[in-house]
Amino acid sequence: MAGAGNGRLPVIRFDNMMAGRLRRGGIEPARFDGELSDRFRDAFNAVEARAARGASGFRDLARKGALARRTVELAETLDGRFDDLVVIGIGGSALGTIALRDALLPPGWNELDRRARAGRPRLHLMDNPDPDTVSSLLGRLNPGRTLFNVVSKSGGTAETMALFLVVWDRLARSLGPGRACDHVVVTTDPRRGTLREVAESRRLRSLPVPESVGGRFSVLSPVGMLPAALTGIDTGAVLAGADGCLRRCGSAELRENPAGVLATLLHAADVDGGARIQVFMPYADRLRGFAYWVQQLWAESLAKAIGTDGAPAMTGPTPLPAFGAADQHSILQLLMEGPLDKVVVFLGCRAPERDLAIPGGFPETPALSYLGGHSLFDLLDSERRATAEALRRAGRMSLTVTVERVDAHAIGALFMLFQLSVVYAGELYGVDPFDQPGVELGKSLTCGMMGRGGYREPDIPAADPRWRT
Repeated sequence: MAGAGNGRLPVIRFDNMMAGRLRRGGIEPARFDGELSDRFRDAFNAVEARAARGASGFRDLARKGALARRTVELAETLDGRFDDLVVIGIGGSALGTIALRDALLPPGWNELDRRARAGRPRLHLMDNPDPDTVSSLLGRLNPGRTLFNVVSKSGGTAETMALFLVVWDRLARSLGPGRACDHVVVTTDPRRGTLREVAESRRLRSLPVPESVGGRFSVLSPVGMLPAALTGIDTGAVLAGADGCLRRCGSAELRENPAGVLATLLHAADVDGGARIQVFMPYADRLRGFAYWVQQLWAESLAKAIGTDGAPAMTGPTPLPAFGAADQHSILQLLMEGPLDKVVVFLGCRAPERDLAIPGGFPETPALSYLGGHSLFDLLDSERRATAEALRRAGRMSLTVTVERVDAHAIGALFMLFQLSVVYAGELYGVDPFDQPGVELGKSLTCGMMGRGGYREPDIPAADPRWRT
């Protein structure tokens, strides 16, 4: 097991990836301790060299005390003034906050009354410019009791800025331009970009996303920490968990580096074993948002047409979220008997925040009575372990990442674990995990279609009526 040295940090069990334990296939133990360990050591040293040049700013966020204090201080000045907090952002500007919300706020947070929320605001994510959804949300909010946090690292994301314009117009008409400023906080680049210009020209409250931190690596920056602090999440514990994991992953020796184990095994499963689909499957509803956050982190960081050496790469495993135990009843048949192109990463905890006993009853019905005396967590965790064992017997690779419980320290550690892992994986694949050139064309075409200055309207071939029904 990797990561077993600290009870508060994630533990990775990876024996179900290894040949000999699996009924067929798997990674040879000699390769793990030989070639794969050497491969990781080279990747680790290359990542450390890049970090020394400032290429991994996310690693510093857990230790940026001044920025963390500034974020909490701003949250404290706004405490008690708002019933609702709306985060306007998309992709990396929203998914981290969703993961934090799911993991650390009580389920059904927005349905709780103000007293049950200890005076903290309800939390809404406005991450898609769908007019039906946006209209419905805005129609339910009291502008005078709502704070809008507009988040965009670049400061020019079309979806985010369009939503900001809609919100600003409503605030200005309802409260007046002067009061509207008190209901907006901007999180963006510290020096440049349209959103930074707007924040300075209107004197809006703002927090910076450090220049060395990209959007999908920004959850531990004010992007995620401000909404967390405003809703009462212990951001200090989140950052402490991240820092603890960073320290735990400080070794170039594969067996001593949990993030290295995760990256190396998933990379080997893909390029050597043909398992190009990587299913991230939490057995805890509190980790549902985390699975979607991992999906973006993996997809944007590792899928590249050109490698760092300038040669064609065409890399990229396909990350998919699934949720236990519900998706045992939707995709498990595919995982068990479909193509041998998948590896499953189970995510779980060793103890829930609370548990429910399953009452005994219907003793005359054995199909029900056997459940009595157990708990719902007993059932859920048994489902996870049974699914891993079923996959093993079918010769299907899987590994398991567990935390003691899903709390602030653990979620911070998980964020750091997977960010480090994807950077190591980028080095193993020979790609830059920090860029996303494949996203830019779609953005440019959208700007052209919307008439933005400096962008040409795209020449799109007319639809061929032969291919319409």
